[in-house]
Amino acid sequence: MGLLSLAIWTPIFFGIVLLALGRDEQARAVRWVALIGAVISLLVTLPLYAGFQYDTSAMQFVEKAPWIARFNVNYHLGLDGISFWFVLLTAFINVVVVIAAWEAITVRVNQYMGAFMILSGLMIGVFAALDGLLFFVFFEATLIPMYLIIGVWGGPNKIYAAFKFFLYTLLGSLLMLVALVFLYVKSGGSFDLATWHKLPLNGTVQTLLFFAFFAAFAVMVPMFPVHTWLPDVHVEAPTGGSAVLAAIMLKLGAYGFLRFSLPIAPDAAREWAWLMIALSLIAVIYVGLVAMVQQDMKKLVAYSSVAHMGFVTLGFFIFNDLGVAGGIVQMIAHGFVSAAMFLCIGVLYDRVHSRQIASYGGVVNTMPKFAAFALLFAMANCGLPGTAGFVGEWMVILGAIKADFWVGLAAATALIFGAAYTLWMFKRVYLGPVTNDDVKALTDINGREFFMLSLLAAGVLYMGIFPKPFTDVMDASVVDLLKHVAVSKLK
Repeated sequence: MGLLSLAIWTPIFFGIVLLALGRDEQARAVRWVALIGAVISLLVTLPLYAGFQYDTSAMQFVEKAPWIARFNVNYHLGLDGISFWFVLLTAFINVVVVIAAWEAITVRVNQYMGAFMILSGLMIGVFAALDGLLFFVFFEATLIPMYLIIGVWGGPNKIYAAFKFFLYTLLGSLLMLVALVFLYVKSGGSFDLATWHKLPLNGTVQTLLFFAFFAAFAVMVPMFPVHTWLPDVHVEAPTGGSAVLAAIMLKLGAYGFLRFSLPIAPDAAREWAWLMIALSLIAVIYVGLVAMVQQDMKKLVAYSSVAHMGFVTLGFFIFNDLGVAGGIVQMIAHGFVSAAMFLCIGVLYDRVHSRQIASYGGVVNTMPKFAAFALLFAMANCGLPGTAGFVGEWMVILGAIKADFWVGLAAATALIFGAAYTLWMFKRVYLGPVTNDDVKALTDINGREFFMLSLLAAGVLYMGIFPKPFTDVMDASVVDLLKHVAVSKLK
């Protein structure tokens, strides 16, 4: 078993163990098993960092074994600079989510923790899969634990939200499955991604494939106008579910564009780039305006996620190294920042049981330590220099200006909306005098919550102050991808 298999199957193994532990009377033991499992799952990814070679775009840590030999389907794994950081980020966020749920979840604790552990392994499988069918299996399998997390531990409308999430993502994926089968036949019976990247495809075929993949990946990102499921799901999901959904699951769609849409249908990607750029700018500008009028903190941060992911897709489809690398950096940064924003809302919700901005005011007076963390994460959400939120957006804006000044100007102007809705929320929730008895009765964060938020704060600040380790890993792979996309495959 190689390092990538360990990274995938270690959390899944612990998840199965947790499911077997059983009743809530064993909740204390369950929590410790989950934490130990999450930490071990993170530790087994660290040798990937130690052994990764920066100067090549070739796949590393490759594992390949027959899976369904009759149809030439292989258990084929590997990492390059594009997928590398998402494996470590997934394992890291899993640890944070387990710590966050320590006291908040009291019902079916083993199933809750087990679902997150299994989900973590499946998401790592998506980022590591080099076989088309294996990718699809992992991609679809992630829906099951997330559906259960929303449907069992969610809010009052959890069933509606869970069904909406599942149906949106599943319907999009059906078209992707048709595209995968077509490519399998076209390649002479191979699901190997590297083989698919070299297929000579005419313009019509590329366009059909591009939009088949778009159906699956745009929903998962989510791009405008198929973003409407996300606010409903975030509002109803438990805090951990919202954190993982925003930090990792949305990235599965954006990653799919880089691994499938651009290299398999490069001519169609260039031809329809104007549409992708337009939809991305609408997400950044229009959805940013929608976020400004929200009264529910979770819904506001959910719309904020749509706007930030708009920067990601914008970066990918301006086809220069600053834009694509900036999009990937923004994905990683958003993983830290969005998880932190949702977990901060969770800290307040656990105490007051309200997500409405109007239910708060003057929280800084009763929770000064917590307010300091919340301010850092709010500034990162605004894209303040020195935080993770700045680096990716700045790279995308520079790349956009390099490609088209007006696109870059539109994207840069949209940052004002991000600052407006984030700071307005922070002002109303945290600043000023104490507004009601609920806020007056609040107690500051305990040691567990302080440690949880410190882990995320360290990630936000380290990436903001010293982004070089993140960008160095992806440079060779980004250059190679752009070279591939630049060469026409029309035959």
